[in-house]
Amino acid sequence: MYSGRFFRTFWFCVGVLALFFGGIGVVLPVLPTTPFVILAAFAFGRSSPRLEARLKQSPTFGPLIAQWREHGAIAPRHKLIAVVMMGAALALSFALGVKPAVLLVQTACLGLAGAFVLTRPSGPR
Repeated sequence: MYSGRFFRTFWFCVGVLALFFGGIGVVLPVLPTTPFVILAAFAFGRSSPRLEARLKQSPTFGPLIAQWREHGAIAPRHKLIAVVMMGAALALSFALGVKPAVLLVQTACLGLAGAFVLTRPSGPR
């Protein structure tokens, strides 16, 4: 049905997009960086071993990826940053007068994302 090339291309595109959004999260405190970097590493692991290796060797992102892969963990510092940034993004939406329907969807999505981040282990004991 679908060739291996199709899936490699699909995962490569997912990885590039995730890394792009993670990069935005580094520069602008609106998006949490950690989940996007983890997604990029996952996607590149299925499409580009070279890019996956570069992410894993990165002094900034490598430890995040290793901790996630080995323990399914997010460091407490990164949890705090992610939740604070999600809260700030929601507060900004309220301050800008975003439509109530959009605020409802945003609140639900950020609430679920925050719950996911907060329920992950904090690392090896």
